[in-house]
Amino acid sequence: MTTRPILTTLALLMGTATAMAEQLPENFVYLADIAPQIRQDMRYAGEHNFVGRPITGYEAGECILTRPAAEALRDAAIELAEQNLVLRVYDCYRPARAVADFAQWARDIEALDMQAEFYPRVDKSRLFELGYIAERSGHSRGSTVDLTIEPLDASPAPWQPGDALVDCALPDRYADNVLDFGTGYDCFDTHAHHGADGINPEAEENREMLADLLERHGYAPYAEEWWHYTLRNEPFPDTYFDFVVAARPD
Repeated sequence: MTTRPILTTLALLMGTATAMAEQLPENFVYLADIAPQIRQDMRYAGEHNFVGRPITGYEAGECILTRPAAEALRDAAIELAEQNLVLRVYDCYRPARAVADFAQWARDIEALDMQAEFYPRVDKSRLFELGYIAERSGHSRGSTVDLTIEPLDASPAPWQPGDALVDCALPDRYADNVLDFGTGYDCFDTHAHHGADGINPEAEENREMLADLLERHGYAPYAEEWWHYTLRNEPFPDTYFDFVVAARPD
């Protein structure tokens, strides 16, 4: 969920949801328009995330990326399809206001609704110190994506509010029918790190497959999160956007 800190210019591009639905900033696209075969499970537009509610700035469950990032992801998906596998994205562009929402939530150490699944072994007061929450995220630059791989014929297993919360690092964690990567998405745990000890061989192979695939298509991994990748030659390396994630126009 976090990214490497880059202390550069913050640009906030404000606008209403209606305006942004009609026109994204220049060089931004809806992933569904570029790569409709990539499946979307945009966790921050719903309740199945470490906060337990929709996050500020997510008015629709849509993946938005810069065009180069979306096109590189499309090419990776085309290659992956040869193995009857498909990409699933959990988060893409993230408004700066959403990052601020995360930070405000992290400071409320009494808000522990989703701890049993997403951070069962972490003291919430240490989320900033441990790097799980940051004041700024590379996602806001538009070329970072959180994603996984699933079989092409996988059947969805939607999470429902009220479902039991299971430790994200356990084998019987929430089953969303993706390949085994050793932990669930947004698992605040050292087992989510690349090269972590205690990961079963199948999960290690799947992490390597995802990393090799995305690196061939211009993405770089983030060491602490197996699901997190950033386009190396991102078009806006110093700009943090804040337009809302709005519904894709018909």
